[in-house]
Amino acid sequence: MLALGKLLDLTLVGREPTEKIQLTADGTRLHWLAEGALEVTPASGRDKGLDLLLSAGIHGNETAPIELLDRLIQRIARGHLKPAVRLLFLFGNPDAMRQGERYLEQDINRLFCGRHEDGSGSEALRAAELERLAAAFFSRDGRPRLHYDLHTAIRGSKIEQFALYPWSEGREHSRAELARLRRAGIDAVLLQKKTGITFSSYTYSQLEAEAFTLELGKARPFGQNQTVNLERLEGMLESLVDGSEAASSDAGLDGLQLFAVSREVIKHSDHFRLHLDDAVDNFTELDHGYLLAEDIGGTRWIVEEQGARIIFPNPRVKNGLRAGILVVPTEL
Repeated sequence: MLALGKLLDLTLVGREPTEKIQLTADGTRLHWLAEGALEVTPASGRDKGLDLLLSAGIHGNETAPIELLDRLIQRIARGHLKPAVRLLFLFGNPDAMRQGERYLEQDINRLFCGRHEDGSGSEALRAAELERLAAAFFSRDGRPRLHYDLHTAIRGSKIEQFALYPWSEGREHSRAELARLRRAGIDAVLLQKKTGITFSSYTYSQLEAEAFTLELGKARPFGQNQTVNLERLEGMLESLVDGSEAASSDAGLDGLQLFAVSREVIKHSDHFRLHLDDAVDNFTELDHGYLLAEDIGGTRWIVEEQGARIIFPNPRVKNGLRAGILVVPTEL
């Protein structure tokens, strides 16, 4: 196997490869761009015109998606998977990956769309670098752009594998992309209603890619992901990479649950209190009238929506950031 097929190993030890560019036996080009960044170009005559960005490790302890990308990279380097699309693989937060932590100083996935300019430290610099790498990769005109940012969650979930679909003024969510997610084993999609500050929000709103944050189970250490079943997602990604994907249809949306953001719960001060058990699962249903949270100045969040569920509850975020999202069922 080519040395660049060991991108994860290089990243975990913080080492640059001696050779920055290598070719597989069939002519696929592997180009090491920066720490945790590998660009893959199809062999001559194989390119079907898609630019596909696959990222993982934006949170360093979310290892199942990192291991998935590692398997894809190794198959390409061995010549077992022959790309028919341009690819950019990104391991987002190498420092946190090496320490097995979600992040070290700042949550990188809250530093995109320019937010890194207001921050400092290595993670703000890394967010800026990830933006530059993505922008350079998606700079070719006339080519479809697709980005999957792969994550696992801090907590369990009533719906284990789900996606967040960013929003941008004037753009509609794609039925074809939703059908593709359904084939990949995604059971629910949260359709967002305002521009966010995550990596997928950046590539969607500023680089005009179709982009998704995928939540794929619960975060565990390297080598302990046997219960995280990513077979359908991995199969879909392989078919995208080698160009063998079958055409989709609207019927592919059968069984896909759609949700919309009703409200974000923002933590304003150290007095913030979230009235949920620390172990509550994502997509837990909340009763109408339930007092969800309280904060300084008599601020209260009371559940008024029918069918409301909570995702990403986290009272330990920094002041000014969201401590949870209330979502409700919706239709496309």
